[in-house]
Amino acid sequence: MLRFGTKSDGSAAGFGYGGQVSATRFGPLARLLLPAGLALAIAAGLYAFGTQHVPDYSGTALFGRTAADTLSLKSWLATGLLALASLQLGLALWIYGKLPGIDAAGPRTANLHRALGIMALLVTLPIAYHCAFAYGVQTNIDARVAVHSLAGCFFYGAVAAKLVTVRARGLPGWALPLAGGTLVVLVAVLWYSSALWYFNDYSLPLL
Repeated sequence: MLRFGTKSDGSAAGFGYGGQVSATRFGPLARLLLPAGLALAIAAGLYAFGTQHVPDYSGTALFGRTAADTLSLKSWLATGLLALASLQLGLALWIYGKLPGIDAAGPRTANLHRALGIMALLVTLPIAYHCAFAYGVQTNIDARVAVHSLAGCFFYGAVAAKLVTVRARGLPGWALPLAGGTLVVLVAVLWYSSALWYFNDYSLPLL
């Protein structure tokens, strides 16, 4: 059963599965093949869908809005997602006792971390739906659109990798921070290449 849970030692809150993923027969690095392979497979599947289906820019609605009318709504949703991801990062550092001068957080903070994870994932769904069906994956328009399209494909692959990593046994100690950090970076890239572009009068530094 899919759930948001803690690690087997009761410490790491986040995306997880109800059962442990056994990997005792393999070396620590080899055990990373499952989450890494799953991430790549999902990203490849989303890329294939996005490049093969015919986008419907004017006909795909988001909460009753279509075409350019969706930009403001999606930008604010993406900003909310970035805020949730930032809070999750801070809480994760607190849970693991990585904030200078602050003791590690208790179980209640882990519960809050899980709740924010659920909220963040739910916020992504309407944004992803509209992007996928109104635009698809486009890599031949400009650098901003290409970066946004590819980051969107990799995001849900990274979510799946986190789901596996948070409950897997015998992985290197850096695997879970890497999985969580990758999600935060992807959220930041997606926000930068979409919401910031909109708020900055349709222009971006560097892209």
